Amino acid sequence: FHGIISREQADEILAGVEGAYILRESQRQPGCYTLALRFGNQTLNYRLFYDGKHFVGEKRFESIHDLVTDGLITLYIETKASEYISKMTTNPIYEHIGYATLLREKVSRRLSRTKNESRKVSVTSEENTPVEKITSLVRRAALTQNDNHFNYEKAHNFKVHTFRGPHWCEYCANFMWGLIAQGVRCSDCGLNVHKQCSKYVPNDCQPDLKRIKRVYCCDLTTLVKAHNTQRPMVVDSCIREIEARGLKSEGLYRVSGFTEHIEDVKMAFDRDGDKADISASIYPDINIIAGALKLYFRDLPIPVITYDTYSKFIEAAKISNPDERLEAIHEVLMLLPAAHYETLRYLMIHLKKVTLHEKENFMNAENLGIVFGPTLMRPPEDSTLATLNDMRYQKLIVQILIENEDVLF
Repeated sequence: FHGIISREQADEILAGVEGAYILRESQRQPGCYTLALRFGNQTLNYRLFYDGKHFVGEKRFESIHDLVTDGLITLYIETKASEYISKMTTNPIYEHIGYATLLREKVSRRLSRTKNESRKVSVTSEENTPVEKITSLVRRAALTQNDNHFNYEKAHNFKVHTFRGPHWCEYCANFMWGLIAQGVRCSDCGLNVHKQCSKYVPNDCQPDLKRIKRVYCCDLTTLVKAHNTQRPMVVDSCIREIEARGLKSEGLYRVSGFTEHIEDVKMAFDRDGDKADISASIYPDINIIAGALKLYFRDLPIPVITYDTYSKFIEAAKISNPDERLEAIHEVLMLLPAAHYETLRYLMIHLKKVTLHEKENFMNAENLGIVFGPTLMRPPEDSTLATLNDMRYQKLIVQILIENEDVLF
């Protein structure tokens, strides 16, 4: 650290020593610090920040020395290989993986076999098999080749990642350089790519069950793709149990079960998946199962009626002409992601069955709309005022969906 000195003085100190660096305090802005770095026969000056770690850009480092080392690697690559970098994504290996044909066939056969046995499908569920060793790239190719009927489109959930040891991008097959944060990794399927390559990866994420730690609070599409099911198993299991023994229960979905018992059901699904036991012998009160189903929908990070479509549904509900309103709702339904649409369709068919027993359970479409409106749709902004203003439209949307499920779906 050289205190307050000018750029010219810093340049004199560093002259002729490639890779050398000093820290100085700015003359123009005292209290602000600059990293002066010698590279390419010139002195480069960067505003230096500290928030517990040192940084000049996105990456944060424990020491200035590590920051400079990573910076020199990046500068060298960008200077000496700029043309190479610009062409990295033009001929990706992503779609060309002929070397994996044999493994694809093995995975496809096993997926077909497990489907026929009505077991959960996961390419990582068996231990001590050659399939365990395949990369996420090969796994994804295998799944596109099988007879999976629930092949919903899903974007990758990329997050900046620091790789230990040499790593290569699974999109362009080129080296991932730097000391830290060399690229991004999909937290759902494990795909490793350059940050710039991530923009070109198609929405074909196939979540790995080993990475999905829970059922509740998990993105809906991620969950169904990880388990290779048409809908979340929570929805299927709860609805199956409710229709078997609870359709005539008075106040179904309106009457609350004991919170601690509902939490028990949640933990059972998180722990055991579709093997969770929610039978009458364990939970005789059907309101506990109904409460667990509602809690699943409330805990979704993206509601069944997504944030992207929320305002369109509200606007459709405000249309006064019933026929035009129904048409507008149908058009917005078509904008929902496939897994969300299928889950909503299945739920509405179920709720229609609930209304057929209104004489016993006292739950008509309007009452169910009051219960499920805020559960299935939430405004994008966490605004109490917006929620209160929209509540009657939320109720109306669900009511219309129930009453017209045969037409809308």
